[in-house]
This record gives sequence, C-alpha cells and structure tokens, in this order.
Amino acid sequence: MIDLPHSPGRRRRVLLVVVPFAVLFLFGNTVLSSYVNSLWFSSLGYGEVFWKTLGMQWGVFAAVATATFLLLYGIFFGLRRIHRYDLPGSHTIILNRQPVTIPLGPLVRWLAVGVSGVIALVSGVAISADWPVLARLWYAPKVAGATLDPLLSKPLNFYLFTLPVWRLTADWLTTLAFFAVGIAVLFLFIANGSRALEGRSEHYIKPPWRGLSLASAFLLLMLAVRMYIGRFDRMLEEHTVFSGATYMDAHVMLRGLLIVCVALLLGAAVATVSAFADRGRRWLGLAVLPAVISFGALQLFSWYVNSFIVKPNELVRERPYIGYNIDFTRKAYGLDRIAQREFSAQTTVESADAVNNQDTLKNIRLWDWQALQDTLRQIQEIRTYYDFPDIDIDRYDLNGTTRQVMISTRELNTEKLPESSRNWINEKLIYTHGYGVTMNSVNGFTAEGLPILTLGNMPVQSTVPGLTLTRPEVYFGQLTDEDVYVKTGQKEFNYPQGQSNNLTSYEGSGGIVLGGGLRRLLIAFDRGDLAKLPFSDDIRPDSRLLMRRNVMARASALAPFLTFDSDPYIVVGGNGRLSWIIDAFTTSDAFPYSRHFNFAGDAINYVRNSVKVVIDAYDGTTTFYVFDSQDPILGSYRSMFPSLFKDGSAMPETLRKHVRYSELLLKLQAEVYGLYHVTDPEMFYNREDLWTPASESSVDTQGQRSTQPIAPNFVLMKLPGESGTEFVNILPFTPANRNNLIGWIAGRSDGAHYGSAVVYNFPKTKLVDGPLQVEARIDQNAELSGQLTLWNQQGSRVRRGNLLVIPVGNALLYAEPIYLQAERSPMPELRLVVLALQDRLAYGPTFEAAMAGLFGGAASSTSAAQETQSGTPSPAASRNPEERPDPKAPCSARIPEAAKDLSEYQRLTSEGKLGAAGAKLEQLKHTLDELTTCPK
Repeated sequence: MIDLPHSPGRRRRVLLVVVPFAVLFLFGNTVLSSYVNSLWFSSLGYGEVFWKTLGMQWGVFAAVATATFLLLYGIFFGLRRIHRYDLPGSHTIILNRQPVTIPLGPLVRWLAVGVSGVIALVSGVAISADWPVLARLWYAPKVAGATLDPLLSKPLNFYLFTLPVWRLTADWLTTLAFFAVGIAVLFLFIANGSRALEGRSEHYIKPPWRGLSLASAFLLLMLAVRMYIGRFDRMLEEHTVFSGATYMDAHVMLRGLLIVCVALLLGAAVATVSAFADRGRRWLGLAVLPAVISFGALQLFSWYVNSFIVKPNELVRERPYIGYNIDFTRKAYGLDRIAQREFSAQTTVESADAVNNQDTLKNIRLWDWQALQDTLRQIQEIRTYYDFPDIDIDRYDLNGTTRQVMISTRELNTEKLPESSRNWINEKLIYTHGYGVTMNSVNGFTAEGLPILTLGNMPVQSTVPGLTLTRPEVYFGQLTDEDVYVKTGQKEFNYPQGQSNNLTSYEGSGGIVLGGGLRRLLIAFDRGDLAKLPFSDDIRPDSRLLMRRNVMARASALAPFLTFDSDPYIVVGGNGRLSWIIDAFTTSDAFPYSRHFNFAGDAINYVRNSVKVVIDAYDGTTTFYVFDSQDPILGSYRSMFPSLFKDGSAMPETLRKHVRYSELLLKLQAEVYGLYHVTDPEMFYNREDLWTPASESSVDTQGQRSTQPIAPNFVLMKLPGESGTEFVNILPFTPANRNNLIGWIAGRSDGAHYGSAVVYNFPKTKLVDGPLQVEARIDQNAELSGQLTLWNQQGSRVRRGNLLVIPVGNALLYAEPIYLQAERSPMPELRLVVLALQDRLAYGPTFEAAMAGLFGGAASSTSAAQETQSGTPSPAASRNPEERPDPKAPCSARIPEAAKDLSEYQRLTSEGKLGAAGAKLEQLKHTLDELTTCPK
C-alpha cells in the first residue's frame, strides 16, 4: 500500500523542501530580471515607475491567483463533501503483478491543490498582463459634463475605463464556471461508477446531483452577466454600412438581451433550488429552459424585424444611428477638430502666384528619400560597418532663413564588421556607437547630381555657422540592438581618421553602473553574458552597461501602455546634441459608435497623439512630454505615473520647434476622413462622396510598374489664406475609383497651430489631375520619353522619384525628380526635374530651368530656357556661365573646348560617373556639330 504523506509534520517538512525549489524554478529568472530592470529604470530616474508597475502587476497576480485558487479549491472541497458517501476510500491497482491499494482521500486533496494551483497561476499571469486595463479604471479622471451614450446614457469614461474591466472580470469568472461544471461532472462520473461497482441503492441518487446543480447555477449566473455586458458591446459592433448600435439594437436587442439575462438569472435560481430538491435532475434540466426559449424567441423576432421592418426601409430606420456613428467617429479620430476651406484649384500660371510663394518654391523636395539613402551609403558611409537606416525631413534655421532639409543618422552596424573582427571585445567594448549625421537641403544638387551637404563627413563638418555637433556620437539609435559596456579599460572606436582610428571614452551618465563582483555576476547572468563579463580585466567597478539602446525598445519598455510610431526622427538641438523624437499615442477599441480602423497593427476606434518622447542619442535620457492634456486615457496614466510625464511647455525650445504633425496619424485620419467627411446620413448611406488618399505610380528595380498609395509629404510652405510659411504634412484625396483630385489635407506643426489640421476642398465641377494622370502625361511626352529611353540604353538606368503634389497660390504644382543610375553603381544622380501645372508641363536639368520653362519667365540663359522647352538638356546650358563658349568666337577657339570636353568625358567614365559622363559627351557632340559648320 502506498503511504501518501498525510500527517501534519510530514506534510510541513515536504512543503519546506518543495516550495522553495518550486519558487526558484518558476520565478528565479523573473526575480533576477526584475532586479536588473530596477537598476535600469533607476538609472533613467524612473525607479518609482518601475516599482509601482511591478507592484500593480504582482498585486493583480496575487489577487487573481489567490481568488482563483480559493474558488477552485472550495469547489473541490464542496464537491468532495457532497460525494463523501459515494467516493470509495481507496482504489486497488495491479503494479508488477502485485495489488497496490491507493488511498483516494489524500490523493483527491493533493489533486485539488495541484489543479487549483496550476489554474490559479495561469489565471494570475494572464490577467496580470492586462494590468493597464485595471489600473486605468482605478486612476480614471473624473470628467464633468461628459458626453453620454444616446441609447444607454453611459458616459464615455464608462466605455473607455469601466467596460474593459467588466469584460476582463466576466471572462475570468466564466472560465472558472466552466471549470466548476467540468469538475462536478468528473465527480459525478466517479460517484456513479463507484455506486455501480458496489451495488449501492437509489437512496444515494440525490446527493451526487447537488454539486452539478450548484456548478450549473454558477455558470448560468456568469452567462447572465456576459449577456448584460453584451448590451454595451452592441454599441461597438461593426456593420456593412456603419458602426455602433442599429435600429434592431435599439428596438429589439437591448431589451431582448435584458430578457435573456433575466431568464438566465431565473435558471441560476432554479439550478440552485434543484440542488436541494427531491428530483434534482428534472429541475436542473428545466433551469436552462427559460434562457433557451427566450434566446430562441429573440432570434426569431429579430429576424422578422430585420426582414420586414428594417430592410424594406433601411435608410429611414437607420438614419439616426448613422448620425450617431458619424458624430462619434469624428470625435474619436479628432476629425471634428479639422477645419474646412475651399481651394479653387485654378490652372493658369498666374494663379500659382510664384512671386509671392518663393518660400514654397525654394523648399520643394527634389531628393527622393530612397535615392538619397542610396547615395549617402556610397559617399558618406566611409566604412562598410556604417549605415544610414532612415532619412528624416525637418526644417532648420540656416543663415537666418528657415529651410527644409533631409537629415540622416550614421549608425554603426556590428553585423557588417569583418568576420575576423566579430568578437566579444570588439562588439561589446570597442565598436559601441555610430557617429554624426548628414544634412542636406531638399533640393540642393552639385553639378554631378549629388546632394549638397550642410553637415557631413567624419569628423562632422558644417557649412553653416552656428550649426555644429558637440556630441556627434550615437550610442542610442535605430540599429543599436545590442548591449555594450562603456567606461572600460578599452578605448572605444570613434571614427576612422586616415590610416588610423580616432578613439574616445564615454563621458555620459547613462547606463547601469556594474559595481562589484556579485552585482556584476547577477547582471551578466541576466544579460546572457556569463562567460565573459565577470572575468574581463577591462571591466571596472565604475564601468557601465548600456542596455535597451534601440530607441523604440527603450520607449516601449518605459511605457508599454502607449502605442509608438515606428519611425523616430533625429534632431540636432541648439546645444549641438542629437536627440530622437518619437510620436506616442493612446488608443482604445471601446469608443461607442465609432468605426474600427487598423492602426499600428491593432484594430482601434479611438486615437490621440498625446505624447512626444525625446531620447538623447548620447546618454539615453528619455523624457515623455504631454501634448494633449485633454485626452482622458492619458489623464489616467498621468495620475498613475506623475513622475513619468512632463508638460509639453517644459520641452526646450530648440527641440519644440522640430515637433511635427505625425505622419502615421495623418494617414489614419485621411483614411477615416475619406468616408466620414460626409455628415449627412443619406449621403453617407449611399456612399455618394467617398474619398481615398491619392495613388501614384512606382517602378521597381526590374522596371515593372505598379500603383501604390501616395505617402504624406512634409512641405515648408505658405498655406492658402495664411500669411506665414510653416511646416505642414499634406496628403491629396481622389474620389473613390477615380484618378482626379478632389481635395487635400494638411497637418500643421508650428507654433500655436501645432496639432490642428485643415482640409481644402476642390470645386466638384472642376476636373483636377491626380498623380497618376500627371505620370501619364510625363510618359506621353514624346521628347522626354525618348530621352529617358536613350539613357536606359547607355549602361545606366533611369530612376524616377516620387511625384509630389504641392499647393502653390491657388494652383497645384506637380514635381518629379528623375535620376540616372549606372548599372554597376547603386548611386543615383539627379538629371532632370519635371514640373507641371494642370495644363502645362516642363522639365530641365535643374529646378530653375524647369521653372523657367513652366512659368515662361527668363531663365539664367536663353539656352536653359530652350532646353526646358525641348526636353533635351542643352550642352551649353549645363556648363557654368563662365565656361560657355562665345558663339561669335572663331572656330580655332572651339577646338580646345572640344579637347577639354573629351578629357572630362574620359575622366568621368574612369570614375564610374556615367551620368555626368553622358552629359559631357553631349557637350562634346554639340561642339563638334558647331565645328562642322565652320568655313573650310
């Protein structure tokens, strides 16, 4: 007979041995990780945030796990008492041909503890992961005069904070109710089997059904709760035409679900009574009958109403509920804050008013970001282990003038180190950071079609007085995914310098101090660096661990309850330091009557760009600035973590002037606005005026053309009706399934206008070309098409940039850069600029030449104007004015010019600059043609 431990002394000794090992096995890594995380949070000044978060997580875990264990163990204990006359005291099995008797009493007790404990742990872990849902309710702000749900009269705070907690709690308890029924069925099965084996009388029929009846009552009670909560979920449902409650919900389902809820409560009462009735099984069967009948009647009645009342008169019936959907969706996505203005979209040259819109014209972006990225990788990476992962667009004051620029961070990618250099010392101690940024104007090109750099090279050189980098090192960025150790015995690689390398040592205050042996050992164990870190002679007590250096991972670890834009951008501050800015959002899927859209991978129906996160690229200091104090969800988080957030007014002005309207938010708002700019329910129902963001044509590396949505474009411009130049994010609209434009939206970024948006509506009686139509006009231009075809046959490839649509005055200006890229070189060079108005198209080798052709003004020379009109770059125009030959000069003076062109052509060819070589060859041909006309 197996003797299970049952005496109190023996059980206590077993627990003293088993429990510590179980805790160490289950939670050892968690405890160690929490210790290192506490050091990391404290190093950033957010120790209070960590401990409060940990306290809430463990508090939720402990409360849920304890409640789950007590409830399930209580169910086991209650069922065991109910079946105490039916369960045998022991059970005999054959083991190695010998009968072995197992005492069932202690086995059931241990089984109850084990099953209850496992389910309790799983439940605690699962619900503790949703701690922000519970914490938001606890810290929810009190809102006076809040908007009420028009059907159920609940405030918005109920849906944003209370309803998610109700759902979470109901799901948890319903799951436990199903477990309870399952356990009751198991006990009943064992009891019936035992009774059959032992021939017990029917006297024992009543008690076994008592446990199942009580468990069923618990389940019916929870289903009633779920049914009641389902009434509020009707306000969030998606339908084909609109979202939220419908006529059916308002007149049938809300009342019907309440009736079903009452029927389930009645069934729970009947099931409870059946536990003590003489004929329990019959009463238990009747317990579910009211709910089944009421639910079936509800389905039948709803089918009748939908088929014979709603469908024949759908617009009339649904009109008020469509109005609710429109109103609440516009509030949820901030569309009610968007101003609307008329834009005449005139087509004449005079309507563009080029004279009074010079700031806009001077800042038209001709550098396509992909082309610039490829070019920078060739001319500014310097070494193979550097990379430019992204190109950002911003505005800076350069020489007293605000100019739009493109800026990119030179980051170090250790995966590109030579294989022989891939070792622990290099990757962790020496190659620790990137270096500097490049900056160029959005439309500045050298004679060879390369960017004109304002900031560049290593060490960083600036062409603008006052624009300097005091801390060009990039320890925190987008490619910094690995931990490094700084302030060590090893000098760090800073940047290449001739035949040697410039070395440095970290001077910042960021990171975790490694300290003595035990602390270093614990950190090494947590970071998976146990084989190297504790034994390295280069690591000192004052050495520091820089972890979570990827700026996205850094922000997410500090505030996992926020949603972050995946495209951070770099800023050169007034103090010469580099900082990253990340847009952060609060979102919800529980805003009543609002339509769900996909945002950053989640289905949401409420969003606010409430926070800007600033991360110092040198020491990793991370600050959360609040830019929407009216957001109730953020208000809850601010009450929860007062030390984490700062007012937006506290942001230094040198950073504040680089804050911008989020591109991710503008894309979402444009998508929502395309449907919800219509506020009339009848027009909305008929989809009479559906808009979509415009599309553009793109060509892949194999020359295959495809259509894709146009991306928002940052522009430094003067908005129509405004007096000053400002940095805006614009996106044009087209009618659904059409290519012509119907309007455009602009998100404003500067000063008091930050966060506001304006939609400019075009006259619906006027046809305004969209990007695809302008692309078609470019393709159909015979001379331009012929030139592009010729270039594609000269050992090079034509690469067309994005077509930009820019409002200028009362007209729309379309601009597309065209690059020439050698087949053996991935470095594109600008060769043509195409500009267009509604009825005009011109192009030239420079923006000025294209402008002269488009607006009919005087170009820098007659030949420049001629080349723009003809579409073929004039050789004379591509020379500097002082280099152009005098047309009246004798032929003997032209011969040295031809020799010079030939020499330049040979030099450019040898350097692989085939685009510039092609242009020089054209000059040579032009000179030779002139020589053939000379008198013999």
